[in-house]
Formats: sequence, C-alpha cells, structure tokens
Amino acid sequence: MTDHPASGQSYPITARNRVRREHARGSYDHASIHAILDAGFLCHVAYVLNGQPFCTPTIHWREGDTLYWHGSSASRMLRHLEAGTPACLTVAHLDGLVLARSGFNHSANYRSAMCFGTARIVTDPEEKGRALVGIVERFFPGRQAALRETTSQEAKATTVIGMPIEQASAKVRAKNVGDDELDGDHPVWAGVIPVRTTIGAAEPSPRLLDGIARGPDLAAYREGRSLGEVLIENQRRYEDAQAG
Repeated sequence: MTDHPASGQSYPITARNRVRREHARGSYDHASIHAILDAGFLCHVAYVLNGQPFCTPTIHWREGDTLYWHGSSASRMLRHLEAGTPACLTVAHLDGLVLARSGFNHSANYRSAMCFGTARIVTDPEEKGRALVGIVERFFPGRQAALRETTSQEAKATTVIGMPIEQASAKVRAKNVGDDELDGDHPVWAGVIPVRTTIGAAEPSPRLLDGIARGPDLAAYREGRSLGEVLIENQRRYEDAQAG
C-alpha cells in the first residue's frame, strides 16, 4: 500500500522506498531524484538471479521516468532479464568529509538516489535503436552525427536494459559537524573538507588526424568544471533536442 498515489511531481512512497533512518533527509519528488541521477555517470544496479545477489556498476542514462543501461549480449547474467526482474538502481555523490570531535559523529556530506522497478531487456528494434543513440547523445549532445554508423554486429553484441521507475527516494546530507554539545571544547580540529569531481585536461588519441579539433559536442567539458554540472547541462540539452 502506498502513502499517496503517484503524481506528476513525486514518486509513491511504499515500504520499499521509504527513508527510515534520518527520514528528514529524504525526499520523493521527481526534481530532487532526477537531479541526483542526471549528475551521475555511473550507477550500481542490484538484483537477485536464481537466489544469487548481483550488484553491477555501469553507465546509466534517463529518459523521462525510464532508466537505461547496457551490457554485453554474451553475458549469462543479463540473459536472465528477458522476462523482467525486480531491480534497484542507485547513484551516490560524495560532497564532503565531515570530521567531528568523536569517531561516532564523523560522517560525510552526500547526495544519493535509490530507484526501484522491473528491469527488462529492450527487444523492440526501434526502442533499442533510440537507446543506442541516446547513450552517446545524452552525454555528448550532437556527437552521434559525426560518428561512423554502428554496425549490425555491434548492435547485436550490445544488450540494452530499461527500467521504468516505480518507486524512488533521495537522501541528502549537506551540513557541518553534528557534534555532541559537550564535545565543543575538545581540542581537535573539526569541520568539513569539501570533495569535488572536476573535468581534467583532455588527452587526445595518439592516432588523431591532423587538424581535428574538439567539436561543440564537447564544449561543456572544459577543464576545471564540475562533472555534475556538465552532466546536468547536457541532460537538459538532450531533453530539448528530444522535444524537437
């Protein structure tokens, strides 16, 4: 049973996705959850196959309320997804190291999203074709047109998995130290050390043809920029292009 019906603004809260510990840090609205998903390049997908739990790190992308990821068609594990199976996809960002005056109160500032649904192999040729383009265009808008065409063998060798988000929750800690009141006079440094993932200097391919420069598809990936900001920016560009 859900606490409230699904709406255009929030995911339904069930026993499966309800934040239990530090529930004040939890949220269920689409905007908060999608922002965490869109700021990430890697996710972890967990499911149980034949009684054995698996957790797979992979690249993910979002189209509306559906999450996609891909793998090798030779994977025995992925072949079990043809009939669909319950899955949990998570994305987490580390934003700061929280150092307190006691070991118990050490923590981290973070943003995380946990999404639940039924993962299935995408078998419809049209949907799979869009997804294979999407994995490039979502991160590098406009790049697909400059690439050589994907061969039928490459498409056959790639499995695409889709999962409509049925329930989801976000959990965020973004504050300073939560010391006990009596610890305030203890003589040790306490505070937050921020952590950021930033774009580094590009390393061109050693086989790059003379005169080939980075195109507009990479314009957002400027050295020193926050990776999360770039990914969110490119997600919006991708959505705008999809909307026509």
